[in-house]
Amino acid sequence: MNQLKSREPGSVALPGTLSASLRAELILFRRDLHMHPELGNQEFRTTAALKARLEAAGLAPKVLPTGTGLVCDIGTWDRSRPMLAIRADLDALPIPDVKTVAYRSTVPNRAHACGHDVHTTTALGAGLVLADLDRQGLLPHAVRLIFQPAEEVLPGGAADAIAAGVLDGVGRIIAVHCDPKVDAGRIGLRPGPITSACDRLEVTLDGPGGHTARPHLTTDLVTAAARIATDVPALLARRVDTRSGLAVTWGRIEAGHACNVIPQHAELSGTVRCLDLPGWRDAPDLVHAAIDEIATLHRAKSTITYVRGVPPVVNDPAVTELLRDAMTARRGVYAIEDTEQSLGGEDFSWYLEHVPGAMARLGVRAPGDTTRRDLHAGDFDVDETAIEVGVEFFTAAALIDAAPRP
Repeated sequence: MNQLKSREPGSVALPGTLSASLRAELILFRRDLHMHPELGNQEFRTTAALKARLEAAGLAPKVLPTGTGLVCDIGTWDRSRPMLAIRADLDALPIPDVKTVAYRSTVPNRAHACGHDVHTTTALGAGLVLADLDRQGLLPHAVRLIFQPAEEVLPGGAADAIAAGVLDGVGRIIAVHCDPKVDAGRIGLRPGPITSACDRLEVTLDGPGGHTARPHLTTDLVTAAARIATDVPALLARRVDTRSGLAVTWGRIEAGHACNVIPQHAELSGTVRCLDLPGWRDAPDLVHAAIDEIATLHRAKSTITYVRGVPPVVNDPAVTELLRDAMTARRGVYAIEDTEQSLGGEDFSWYLEHVPGAMARLGVRAPGDTTRRDLHAGDFDVDETAIEVGVEFFTAAALIDAAPRP
């Protein structure tokens, strides 16, 4: 089994490739999920579909206590050695699907615009392939599948899954995330931080309003809100190490209903993102102080709700090397590219607070396609050959992880 550590594609007859029938089945499964997207903690149909297919393969998946999501072990666990876990997320986003494809979402204002349908399908496919290898006596070590709900709901469904015991017996964990900037057939890897911390910020401002002809007799909340929106990010840029990349970005500002009335109430909401853990830990106090300082200057009463979201995903170097070995064994070193750290948040980070792991970026762009697509957009779609790539990538990682470790 040590041969599985080879980095030359084709040098080892690595099992775990997809049959044509399973490839076709998985594409149809993904399209069915895409047509029936469900929001976080509402993934009942998705959970039922996964449970039925895994049970049909002779496996024994268990639904998580929250009622959505499930966990499924493949093979016989040797308790002397922790398992490798493969994690996928199930939920969709509350945005309309604007594509014109046959598998367009059938649910108004719901779309799999982040690729979770692909993540789910690749983990399912890997489970089916590994179960078949186990029946043939070719799976040396047990593997756990974790299908997690509510990744898009801060602070993420990972915390509930961990509380339910999905990491009991797990020593390492891996995952993929769709990347529309990487061609299908390739993956992006990065040891260390690959995503950023993400928190939610809500600010309310209150004060006596009045006539716009006499702003000196009021608390001008419109101006106060505008100054907070522009000055808080600027203040933080001078109070935090710039290498932390701490950024406050506003997504909503509301104040007033008439052009000649200064309102008594205003609201702002946005996100706080950070590239590293030290900056993330300091962020709440720094953000509170900056907002209060500006609100006080404008005689506004501020109420701040700072909701902790997720820390950065920090890929373990050894597990990242495992993923590199897996992709090399399947498709060669030319199928791997270095990737940058994203300012996006991912609750996969919570698993890494407990066990080492790594996330790879799964290329989903059709080679040669110059259309610019992005995650969380209503026209997001994938080259479905990425499903086969993801399945074989996961199965290779499971087989290579089974080799004796140095």
